Amino acid sequence: MRTSNSISDRAAMAQALALGRRGLGRVWPNPAVGCVIIDAEGHLAGRGWTQPGGRPHAETVALGRAGDRTSGGTAFVTLEPCSHHGQTPPCAEALIASGIARVVVATADPDDRVSGRGLEMLRAAGVAVELGLGEAEARFDQAGFLSKIEQGRPLIALKTAMSLDGRIAASNGDSKWITGPESRRRGHLLRAEYDAILVGVGTALADDPWLDCRVVGLESASPLRIVLDSALRLGPDLDLVQNAATRPTWVFCAEGADSSRHLALEAAGVRVFPTAVDGEGRVDLEVAMERLAQEGVTRLLIEGGGMVAAGMLRRDLVDRIHGFRAPMVIGADGVAAIGPLGLERVGDSPRFIRRMIAAADDDLSELYVRVGR
Repeated sequence: MRTSNSISDRAAMAQALALGRRGLGRVWPNPAVGCVIIDAEGHLAGRGWTQPGGRPHAETVALGRAGDRTSGGTAFVTLEPCSHHGQTPPCAEALIASGIARVVVATADPDDRVSGRGLEMLRAAGVAVELGLGEAEARFDQAGFLSKIEQGRPLIALKTAMSLDGRIAASNGDSKWITGPESRRRGHLLRAEYDAILVGVGTALADDPWLDCRVVGLESASPLRIVLDSALRLGPDLDLVQNAATRPTWVFCAEGADSSRHLALEAAGVRVFPTAVDGEGRVDLEVAMERLAQEGVTRLLIEGGGMVAAGMLRRDLVDRIHGFRAPMVIGADGVAAIGPLGLERVGDSPRFIRRMIAAADDDLSELYVRVGR
């Protein structure tokens, strides 16, 4: 019997959603799911989230922590429990075996191997199933996994650190530092939430960036590194190449690019993907994004440069923009954050909705979401 101290359904699902976010960037190709178990008296019995690498699943972790308090209880799960046998048994079966009486699911799983079957399995076993509590938030959190299934490409986010007038460097390329320490720290935390980080070859050659997460305790959450390098201009002296054996690094080049450079990069530990080109002779971005999804990448963060950002925007591939704005003005001779889009009318501009704005010391941190996504 529930008491006055019982946890409400909304509070339990809010906990499950927060837990699920802990797996962002670390569980691909699986979704980052959260699960909370409430016992028959309405008290917290167990909680879990998808573990690094995608296993064990959130439900398995939560049930294990709940122990013998599952009978007659309720499970709150942010994504439909799986119903198929893969490397682990179905989570729907585990919930049934535990004696759980009710399962509350935020959103359904569009994967053909699940897609309603998990809910059907639970109902067939006599478990009460409710769908839709916290669905909007769950779909926002699961956007990468959902995009891979429904659109055949990862969720794609653009990260910018710029002046008030949209510049990322002075005319001579100097860019240290436009934003302050707090913005840079948040930028590194952002990297930990994405499966992979992408830059163009111009940024790679100019900066030889590490593209890692330098927040103490989150070093292991550094994302996969990806470089767009149509002509294979990357050299063996770059850190990106020299430490590729220990830091996974992928390069997308044009089909037919220099074979000797291709072999040299692979010998250094870089994985090279020859890819079809667009009308300008550059790696076809749509094809590259489809290949990333096929490889299991669900969340991609783009950090440079302006031409790559413009190319993604022109093809309507950018789902989110994480912006950091510093209180300075650099001027028209500075380097623009976004390259030319070729727009003739303002009304043709890609439109975004601001979802978040917050102070980052003297800077502003913002999140924008593409209209309709």
